[in-house]
Amino acid sequence: MDQLLEPFFGPLLGAGGITLLFLVLFALVALYFIPTIVAAARHKRNTLAIFLLNLFLGWSGIAWVIALIWAVTVDNRDSF
Repeated sequence: MDQLLEPFFGPLLGAGGITLLFLVLFALVALYFIPTIVAAARHKRNTLAIFLLNLFLGWSGIAWVIALIWAVTVDNRDSF
């Protein structure tokens, strides 16, 4: 594994750098999926749809904001 990453992250690989690299990667993925995490925490009815919007179109920024707004809005329980 070190041989694959060394050309890109040479100095980081020593002294726990690989751990730091994975922690940063994990933080970035968690940041990307904030709308999905919020929807799941709020028990939204459309959590799967929010996840799919976030997964496939969240990179655009606009869809990420739409997914976040959708995740924080209140579900209308009185609908048919």
